[in-house]
This record gives sequence, C-alpha cells and structure tokens, in this order.
Amino acid sequence: MLLALHAGVSWGIDTPGARAFLLMHFGLFLLWQPLWRGEGEIEPRHAFLVIIVGVLLAALNNWWLTALWLAVLTGLIGGSVPAMGARRQRMVSLLATLYLLSLLLIWVVPHLSVSAPADFVTLTLVRYGLPTILVLILFLRIDLPRVETRIAVDLVYSVMLFLLVAALVLGSFVIMQLNQGQYAVALAQALMVIALVLIGLSWLWNPTAGFAGIEQLLSRYLLSVGLPFEQWVQHLAALAEREVEPRQFLDSALKHMLALPWIIGLRWETKTGFGQHGRLDKHFAEFSQGDLQLRIHTRWTLSPAMLLHLKLLAQMIGHFYAAKEREQLQRQNAYTQAIYETGSRLTHDVKNLLQSLRSLCSAAESSAPEQSGELQALMQRQLPQITQRLNTTLDKLRAPDIAETRLTSAAAWWPSLLQRYAHRNVTFALYGDLATHEVPAEVFDSIADNLIENALRKHPLREHLTAATPVAVTYVPAKSELQVADTGDAIPTGLAAKLFTAPVTSQSGLGVGLYHAAKHAAQAGFALTLADNRQGCVSFRLARKLHNIQ
Repeated sequence: MLLALHAGVSWGIDTPGARAFLLMHFGLFLLWQPLWRGEGEIEPRHAFLVIIVGVLLAALNNWWLTALWLAVLTGLIGGSVPAMGARRQRMVSLLATLYLLSLLLIWVVPHLSVSAPADFVTLTLVRYGLPTILVLILFLRIDLPRVETRIAVDLVYSVMLFLLVAALVLGSFVIMQLNQGQYAVALAQALMVIALVLIGLSWLWNPTAGFAGIEQLLSRYLLSVGLPFEQWVQHLAALAEREVEPRQFLDSALKHMLALPWIIGLRWETKTGFGQHGRLDKHFAEFSQGDLQLRIHTRWTLSPAMLLHLKLLAQMIGHFYAAKEREQLQRQNAYTQAIYETGSRLTHDVKNLLQSLRSLCSAAESSAPEQSGELQALMQRQLPQITQRLNTTLDKLRAPDIAETRLTSAAAWWPSLLQRYAHRNVTFALYGDLATHEVPAEVFDSIADNLIENALRKHPLREHLTAATPVAVTYVPAKSELQVADTGDAIPTGLAAKLFTAPVTSQSGLGVGLYHAAKHAAQAGFALTLADNRQGCVSFRLARKLHNIQ
C-alpha cells in the first residue's frame, strides 16, 4: 500500500501514471484498513462514502487533498502503536509513520506553495531515499499469533496524532507565508512551538503541585459517558435503602435507567419473574449478573466503550439486587429462627410441667388409703401452681416477643419448689431469711426445673452413681442466687464452652435447654454460669449480673 502511494506521489500527482498508482493504493488500503472486518457487510451509506473518497483521491490533482490523506494515514497507523505488545510489530508501525511524516513534510507541504520549488537533492531523497524505510519493513519478520487477533483503532490516539500533524503542516505553511522565509526555517519554528505546547500539556496531564490534572478530568468524563456517575450511584444506594422487596427495587432501578438519553428500553428476567420497560428496538446488549438476565435496548449500535459502561451499570444493579435477596432471606431465616427458639423453649417448659404432673401421679399411685389427707393437701398445693405455670407458657406462645418478669415473694416460691420435688431424690439447702426478698418466679421455676431434671436424668444412666442424693439445690435469698449441683461426670471442655451460647448435641432432647435458659435469664437481668465442673461435682449457678461501674 505504501509503495503504491510512493509511486503515485513522489513523481508528481499530475503525471500520467499517478492516478493509476493512487487508485491501486486506495484499493490496497481497503484490504488493509482496520475499520471494517472483511467478512462483514458494509452498509450502502458507508460504501458510497468509500467510492467518493477513492474518486476524489484518484481523479483530483490536488496537493491539499494529498496532505489531508497522508495525515489521516498517519493517525490510523500511529494511533494503534500504544495497543501493540510485540516489539517488532510496533517497530513496523513506527517506520510506516516515519515514512508518511517524511513524505508529507519534505515533499507534499512544499508543493502547497508555488514559491517553494524542489531542488535536485530533495528530489533524489524523496524518490530514492524514502523507499529504503519501506524496504526495512519488508525485512522485519513478525511472528503471527496462532489465534487471529485484530488491533482496533484507538480513536483518542488517532485523533490526537492527526491533529498534531495537521497543526504542524498548517503552522509551518502559515509561518512560511507570513515571513516570506524558507520552508525549513518555518518547519523548525512550528516544531518548536508544538514541542513547547506538548511539554506544557504533559505537565498539566499529571501535575505535582497538589491539584488534579487533565488526566483525572478526562478519565472522569470518559468513564461517565455523558452520565454523572456519582449521582447515579448515590440514587441507586438511596433506592436500595428505601425499597425493601427485591422485585420492587429492581423495577425502580431499571425505570431510573430509562432517564439516560441513549437507553430506550429494558427487559429483565429473574427466577421469580420478568418484566420490561420502554420500547424494545433492534440495537441491544445482553448482560447476566447472578440470577438477573438483563437486555438493554439503545437508540444506536453500541460502541465498545458504551458496552463496557453498560456492563458496569448492570453489574451494580445485579449486586444490589443480590444484596436485597440476601436481606429477604435473612429476614425469613430470622423469623423461622424466632419461631424455632420460642417453640423449643416452650417445649422445655411443657416437659417440666409434665414431669411435675408425673410426680403427682406417682405420689397418688404409691400413697396408702390412710394418706389420703396428705395426698389431697399436696394436690391442692401443686395443681394451682402447675395451672398458673401452664397459663404463663400459653401466654408466651401467644405473644413470644413480650417478655414480662413478675416478682413473687421468696417465702412463697421456695416452699413451692420444695413441694414439687418432695418425692424426688433431691436435697435442698437455704442460707438466709425469705421474708423480705422477691424473685422472678417464672424465670427461676423454668431454669430450676431444667437444671434439676438434667441432673436427675444423669443418675439412672450411670451405674457408678450410688449416692443417696445425687442432686443438691442451694438458695441464698439475699443474693438472689440459686445453685444446682450433681455428683455426675464432668462436662467435656469443648461442650462446656458452648452450653450457653449455641445449641449442642444431646441424646435425650434438642440440645437447646441450657442455651434458652441462659437467654431467658439474661432478659431478666440474671446470668446462668457453670460454677464448677469436676468429676463428681458439676454445679450451675443462677445469680444477678455483675455490672462494672467505670
């Protein structure tokens, strides 16, 4: 292509064979050009433009048109150099750019002025010296990649290089005409001015004086693609805070995208549904982000930069939508967890009440006829208490979020606890006066029953426990402290660390009794702890929380 250009220009564009060489050059350019793919169909308007350019280049004997064409070629070839990774391939483009600039500045620009005829040295250099650059290109071997790659034209670099070449040509021409001087001096002056301008721009591009340079301003503009990106993200975040349901958030966010001037329609699809907004056209791009399938329709064919920008917008909406789905799932899990915890805690309360009823039934079955008076008195004392505790349990089932702590006289609560376990292998010890103290009866009853039943359950499972009273209950009214101890095996260290913080594995239940007991105690201002954990002595303590005062 460049050799045909050289043959058509270096001997003059008005020679008989120049038009043929220029037409051949333009045909080779169409084979080389990086603008359209060879297998793609060219639209009629583009084909008409190609024909017009070819006719003008081959038919008109105009040096200005030739200078413009050389500047365009310089921008196309030189603008792709930064994107090239192979050193030899980059060298080929640099040599081609050097040839085009040399031909433009040494040969074409002087012909723009009638008063600047070419001498013999210039003719020899142009016609026989410049082709050596093209010959060097022939000897540079380039390793072709196994997979066909195509270097796209960088619009910004190409336009900048074209403008620099145009400024250099026009500047030198204007200086030569105004000063009526030699072309070499005018070209040197134009080069100096352009060099100073480039030095100033390079400093403004990334200054060190503490303020933002042109690089940041230009990058911010190019990344926004006509959209105030920060404002759009801020609106998306505010929408995520305002909308609770994922579908409503997605619908509102996509409607907001229609405010962009280059988007005319949207279609989306998720696992739970689909929808569309605006008008659907033939120009569209499809994006996938998690469960979200998004198709964005635009007014025109999307460029690579626009595709990248749309992909970023789709990813952000997809991430926010996925976050909304996770929030919804967490709310459902929290609701299910609350139901599970309420049910499991009340299950333990019902089990304790059932155990009390079994104790009464056992006492009734084993009593003799002459003990009917004592049995009746026991029933009169225990049944109202069991009925009251059952009503409390049902109240908690109806309104599990309402935690009400009722205080009862310790003088009434402690004998009631003794009566419930009067026929069980449990010893009780009281240290202090009951008259002037109160306890949260519902909390103490639930936790005491849980601890005592757990301790009694260990007795028949171990044959070596032969103590007459394996469970001991101690109460200190002045400290509101209740302690339950048994003579069973020590709790393993790993299991003891999780007793009050998470459900544990249990062979006789759900493994959540002590976990809920600790939470129940904490709601009432008490703390349930493992006071002692030794072989033959395992003790649990329920006491008021100690608050550190700073």
